[in-house]
Amino acid sequence: MDHTVSGMRTAPEGYAWSRFGQPEYTDWLDESLSWKNTCYIGDWSFLWQHRITGPDALTMLGDITVNSFANFQIGQSKHAIHTNKDGKVIHEGILTRFGDEEFMLHGRGGFWVDHYLKQTDYDAKVERDDWFILQVSGPGAVQVLERVSGQSHLRDTRFMWVNTVNIAGYEVWALRQGMAGEIGFELQGPMAAKQEVYDAIVEAGQEFGIRKLGARTTMINHLEACFPTIATDYIPAIFDEDMAGYRKVFTASMPAFAQPAYIAGSYDGAEISEYYRSPVELGWARNINFDHDFLGRAALEAEKAAPRRVMRTLVWNGDDVVDVFASLFAQGEHYPFMDMPRDQRGFMWADKVTVGGTVVGVATSRGYSYYYRQMLSLCPIDVAHSEPGTEVTVHWGAPGGPQKEIRATVAPAPYKPDRRRADLHQA
Repeated sequence: MDHTVSGMRTAPEGYAWSRFGQPEYTDWLDESLSWKNTCYIGDWSFLWQHRITGPDALTMLGDITVNSFANFQIGQSKHAIHTNKDGKVIHEGILTRFGDEEFMLHGRGGFWVDHYLKQTDYDAKVERDDWFILQVSGPGAVQVLERVSGQSHLRDTRFMWVNTVNIAGYEVWALRQGMAGEIGFELQGPMAAKQEVYDAIVEAGQEFGIRKLGARTTMINHLEACFPTIATDYIPAIFDEDMAGYRKVFTASMPAFAQPAYIAGSYDGAEISEYYRSPVELGWARNINFDHDFLGRAALEAEKAAPRRVMRTLVWNGDDVVDVFASLFAQGEHYPFMDMPRDQRGFMWADKVTVGGTVVGVATSRGYSYYYRQMLSLCPIDVAHSEPGTEVTVHWGAPGGPQKEIRATVAPAPYKPDRRRADLHQA
């Protein structure tokens, strides 16, 4: 396959830096330990927000979302997933209900919701908004937020519910979430207040060892905690002919660094659809509920009942990884550079995974975990080869170029124990 879906072999320069701030603040090794030992503050304000309002808003959302809204209460959040007719993910993001007829959706999915609404007669409205999103996550997250706010009620917040907290004179929404797989809150509020809130948290967090999270290590927490990401672990299912109208609107709305389909790696798909993924393949089967009709329901009913692939972590053999770096110090052809801790150019690096020469999965999100001292990747893999401990081979390289066969072992996903739901009163 031609890996230049958007007409470019690589993503534009500065992709990751422009989204997440500076590459490093202390250094990426130190910062990557923060969500296990202390806590970090990270900036996700680049995400797009769409406010969805109106009497028919909830019904309309149900048409295109795999999640159940049967008991969606005010103050509750969901990881909302939108799929196409074949059950492949178009977009996904966090949806919060702020009122009977008011919702906020973070991520690219708002564009799809708006496009769908324009094709219907629902009494609803979708509007762009401008919020900051700051994550504070790690064992010390609650203590830092208590210190900066002088309030202790955040400990009563249920997982995936919002609370309010006063920081630097601003009332801020605090969503208990934890994208690092640890105790964590996502702070949300008007963009004009962002810097004051950020600075106040950093100052209050000094005694607790808080770290500013730089771009080099930001996505390592997604890897360890298994949070697959658009354009990194899957290509959004918007390149089929029936999505041409939406794709034109969507790409026109995106800045250059956020275009959706740059692909590299040894997996050489014949069609762009081979890089689509279903919620089942991405490990989100639990989010799918068949108590309502939605786009892609029939396909997902069949797949959830008998999945072909499931999400796992691969642990790459260290000696084989070292050979990749060693090739740069020898004459002749060498293997493609393996950036540390992971590729920073912001495209989907998809490597084929084989057993006995047969492709059984696709490795993505390859990254080095300093905490575990291991090279890891996520991998939707055939169920028959998904048992933890199974030996597989990852092919590192480009189609038609030098490729290194790297031994790897199947492990659970998430790889790091999930502590997001820990009792905050014991933290």
